[in-house]
Amino acid sequence: MILAVSTFKNPSSPAIGYRGRFAPSPTGPLHAGSLVAALGSWLDARKNGGKWLLRIEDLDTPRCIPGVDHQIQTQLLACGLSWDEKIIYQSQRQDAYQGALERLNEHKCLFPCACSRQTIANTLETLGIRTPRNQEMVYPGTCRPPELRSYSIQNPTYLKKAWRLALPETCQVEFKDLALGSQSQNLNTEVGDFVLRRSDGLFTYQLAVVVDDAEQGITHIVRGKDLLSNTARQIYLQGLLGYQQPQYLHLPLVLDEHGEKLSKQTLATQINTQDEKHALLELRKAAVYLGLNNLPDSANTTIAEWLLAATLVWRSEVS
Repeated sequence: MILAVSTFKNPSSPAIGYRGRFAPSPTGPLHAGSLVAALGSWLDARKNGGKWLLRIEDLDTPRCIPGVDHQIQTQLLACGLSWDEKIIYQSQRQDAYQGALERLNEHKCLFPCACSRQTIANTLETLGIRTPRNQEMVYPGTCRPPELRSYSIQNPTYLKKAWRLALPETCQVEFKDLALGSQSQNLNTEVGDFVLRRSDGLFTYQLAVVVDDAEQGITHIVRGKDLLSNTARQIYLQGLLGYQQPQYLHLPLVLDEHGEKLSKQTLATQINTQDEKHALLELRKAAVYLGLNNLPDSANTTIAEWLLAATLVWRSEVS
């Protein structure tokens, strides 16, 4: 990983032993795709004799549905996927994210931005750049000042502006994924200066997940391949804030009949966990996507027995 900016002191303590997590957003109940991520991360933690934490990523409050967080917990427990520590809610951690933002500001890493998505799209179009559907627009640097400085973030002047992280001139991030091997991303050409706090005052996923993982001492992140493109940004932020870099393992995606990622946005059907029989069926379907073989398929198999068998074959089958 190439970092062109000095890191500063990490306020958190290093973790001892394996610590993994599953971090769903309560915008809908668990579907087949999210169960794959939950099962994969749980198995990896159990195989390594570590702890598995549950974090509710309810940061984007306008999209969250009341009561879904408890529904998700019920679904996980019905599948035998229990967590080891108190559940963390991102909506209750605004001070932690603000603190990280202030630290970055003190080191002249931020700048305010008034650009809307349409403004960015129009600017890119004038530059002859068209962003393909479902691909993130690369920020063209419209609001970036010639010289970076520290700001009074709470000043009303910046009330309706987003705060972006200013990237160094060269920001190539390289890392190894435990499932996919060597990865590399040029943040300058593929992302650009990215937002850490939105113009509506909400902190972004990129900042919150980095702060949470560090403060919870997460050592291993097992999640869906759709989040792979976020990893370089998060690693860069980890380095900048002086946090330890976890190990990453990105899992196969569950696709619908159109080849699109199964998600709440595509109206994915929630998993059926009304009883142990149906919950075990959902687990068995998730195991197929994870590439797990030779698991017990008897009708008399309990969820506990099945999970034990899945744990034993996990590493050799996936990585």
